[in-house]
Amino acid sequence: MESQQENRQDFEPFIVAFVCNWCTYTAADLAGTSRLQIPKNVHLIRVMCTGMVDSQYIIKALLEGADGVLVSGCHPGDCHYINGNFKARRRMKLLQAMLATMGIEPQRLRLTWIGASDGIQFAKTMRELVEQVRQLGPNPGAARSVA
Repeated sequence: MESQQENRQDFEPFIVAFVCNWCTYTAADLAGTSRLQIPKNVHLIRVMCTGMVDSQYIIKALLEGADGVLVSGCHPGDCHYINGNFKARRRMKLLQAMLATMGIEPQRLRLTWIGASDGIQFAKTMRELVEQVRQLGPNPGAARSVA
């Protein structure tokens, strides 16, 4: 039991983040230019809107090695594409229920709203997500390469 606890402390999760071009990506850029600490094991994928993030992209990321996935965009009501973030919210709720049936913890998927001027919130969210996934351990549904 103790070695399993130690393994989780040494484990560095790989996080894929699908971020809205207009809000969260801009917040990520602000965090970087403000020299805020962002975990190095987060891979950002810029999308025009969270409403464009298909469930297949998230499932593929989790099955091919991601330990956690973030989908983050404009606050509800502020979407540049009118209702994209509402579509994303419905999709993520259904997807979290599906993940449990696939043997993947729903906590590995997070949906957040981070505005363009929220660089501090972006950095904090990334650190929290990495720590949450670290506590979960490696993704049991991910195909791992044997090196």
